Amino acid sequence: MNRTRTPVRTRTAIRRRTAAAAVLAAGALWLAGGAGPASADEGDGGDGGVHLLLNSAFDNRPGELVDIQVQGIRGHGDVTVSSPVFARPVRLAPDEDGHHGRPAIAMTTEPGTYPLKVRAGGRIVAEERVEVKPSERPSFSVTTPGQVLRPGERLWMAYDDLYPGETGRSFSVHSPAFRAPVRLTHDPSSTDWNNPRLFSGAAELPPGTRDGTYKVTLYGAGGRVVDEKPLVVRAARPGDRDYVGRARGPAFFDARAETGPEDARAHGHRVPAGGTVNVLWRDRSPDRGEEERLTATSPAFERPVRLRRDDSKAADGDDPRYFAPARIRRGLAPGSYEVTVASHHGRVTKVGKLQVTAGAAGASGRGDGDGGGPGASATTVAYVAGGTTAGVLAAAGLGALLRRRAAR
Repeated sequence: MNRTRTPVRTRTAIRRRTAAAAVLAAGALWLAGGAGPASADEGDGGDGGVHLLLNSAFDNRPGELVDIQVQGIRGHGDVTVSSPVFARPVRLAPDEDGHHGRPAIAMTTEPGTYPLKVRAGGRIVAEERVEVKPSERPSFSVTTPGQVLRPGERLWMAYDDLYPGETGRSFSVHSPAFRAPVRLTHDPSSTDWNNPRLFSGAAELPPGTRDGTYKVTLYGAGGRVVDEKPLVVRAARPGDRDYVGRARGPAFFDARAETGPEDARAHGHRVPAGGTVNVLWRDRSPDRGEEERLTATSPAFERPVRLRRDDSKAADGDDPRYFAPARIRRGLAPGSYEVTVASHHGRVTKVGKLQVTAGAAGASGRGDGDGGGPGASATTVAYVAGGTTAGVLAAAGLGALLRRRAAR
């Protein structure tokens, strides 16, 4: 699902629109041949082409920055900007585009609309207006209201304390849903450049995060708890718009060298007690990290079996598939036994039936694998090698050796 920023993004969008309006207004001034009561000819001997560009001239809070660019002033001398919103006149610095500055609106500024004047050579060469709105209390943002995150998803957090009296410089976020605490920092080159007290950071939820509501705690200097927010995590289920899995299985095939996943059957497969059977699982789009967690369980198995990705050429063009050999318990009573595989963080659980017959020495499907995954047993190694004649003979020779030992 798409990454969702904090509500600060909404305010940023407003600034972009208002900044665009400011640029358009400045464009109108260009067409008029300048701005303000004095012309560029009067101010600096130019051709009347003084251009004033304000970014973030509207919808400002006390403490936010106003980006000021003045173009078209020739000659040397100070270029200054004055306004009741600034604590003192601001001297602009020369740059390749003219003169530039980024002063902050004084924290004591009351809501209202204020004039802004540009002076060059002791004369006013351009004017604009700056709007200021009331201060806002500090806010900690984790998710938008009602948002649910998926395991493995990236989470953005922000703390905005642009408010009179706030002076903290170090903030961190802790949660049982995170691998480690997350430090929030200010990035002056971000899209929120005009807010000098916006601290942000990101955390990636581990792919195995369980469904639930987690507490996300913001800490300030000295371990002081600043704020807490809830975080809801839930894996995608079949029917959800962002669920992309298509799990199939479990299915079963013999642990003989001449058989493979293409021979697997979901129903009716028979294996003797004490024998070995390969468990197969397919999924078009597994969850992130799931390849290390897929496990098949059954009361018929000696132990749960970790399924491994089939990376052989035989799997080319197929949905991702996973299989591993499972040893059937010795002395198990004949009958039908359930085999369960859970995926997509437990939201997709499928059960297959395996027919266990009476055990017999040398029975089909018997192997010496340890249930460790493809390649763990001699028979599986023969399959991965492509089912070559040498592999089949090696498996047959191993079976004969075992029978001779059993006969002693």
